[in-house]
Amino acid sequence: MEVFKLSDIAKFTTGKLNSNAAETGGKYPFFTCAPEPLRINTYAFDTEAIILAGNNAEGNFHIQYYEGKFNAYQRTYVIESCDASRVNLRYLYYALKMCLRHFKQISQGTATKFLTAKILNGFEVPIPTIELQNKIASLLGALDEKLEVNESINKNLEQQVQTLYNAWFVNFEPFNGEMPSDWIISKLGDIVSIKTNSFSPTQNPETQLEHYSIPAYDNQKYPVFEAASRVKSNKYILSPNSVMISKLNPETKRVWRPMCISKLAVSSTEFIIFEAFNPAYKDFVFSIIDSSGFSDWMCAHTTGSTNSRQRTTPSATLEFQVVLPNEKTITDFCAIVTPMYDSIAANICENQKLTQLRDAILPKLMSGELDVSDIDC
Repeated sequence: MEVFKLSDIAKFTTGKLNSNAAETGGKYPFFTCAPEPLRINTYAFDTEAIILAGNNAEGNFHIQYYEGKFNAYQRTYVIESCDASRVNLRYLYYALKMCLRHFKQISQGTATKFLTAKILNGFEVPIPTIELQNKIASLLGALDEKLEVNESINKNLEQQVQTLYNAWFVNFEPFNGEMPSDWIISKLGDIVSIKTNSFSPTQNPETQLEHYSIPAYDNQKYPVFEAASRVKSNKYILSPNSVMISKLNPETKRVWRPMCISKLAVSSTEFIIFEAFNPAYKDFVFSIIDSSGFSDWMCAHTTGSTNSRQRTTPSATLEFQVVLPNEKTITDFCAIVTPMYDSIAANICENQKLTQLRDAILPKLMSGELDVSDIDC
């Protein structure tokens, strides 16, 4: 297996746009340094490419593979193969993905970490024969395609729930467009409380935690299972009736329905934890905090002077006006949406297992420990 400098096998460009060029509901992906692409209505690239974040506050450089029309932020690298007959770009994506921790170590900067063109151009990558590259890319690509299918299913389910919520409780479509006379306009605080029960990792270092954090949400919406000794600050204790939303930078919505599958589930204090007074209302409440109206309310009630550190005031969320139907309607609504939310959770769990499998075999494939030369792909 030969080793090549990245500049010998790939060409680099960057996007030209600021991140505020994003357009809600845009036609094309808009890749920035964030974990997930935004949307935009114009494209600057129509190609197969690796998209690599060029900066990150903590040095966690996100990398993605994409083929088609897209646009990119000015500090995002767009990496293309110099010669497709020599380098399978999807193989190169997996090779670079395995190096993200090393990128963090060699990045420059203090408050913000940067990957410079000089760093990338001189970075060395092992490149096997094109036949072997194709097989490795095919095997890993099959796992990623299944991950993408599950993510697409979940997005569709989430959209269905919100469409149903808006139809019933915003537009009143099943009720001839008018709110039934026995429903009332209430406040969120009339049906939920905010929970702030605290857990101290330093006092319980051996306790095993199911840890819901902002990085975990941004990764795969799956908690990290770890010893309390690895956690540095106090956390909120969760229960099976908890639903939660991040108060940090609410324009990036992070709404979570925790699974609570272990003895002790905890969350970052950057989340607001809601529990319905009536546990049967849990998924009705979750649909409320996942709604666009609630997101707008969160964004309108923030403190903080910079976009990177704005926070919603938790008590303000309890003032959000909600349509409160009769108990039978809430029961009927939950009977429809709870199985949908459960399917989303099951897909997230499956994706976590697939990701663990992919990440376990990735270094073995790259090193040749797993020989795929005789496999037909």
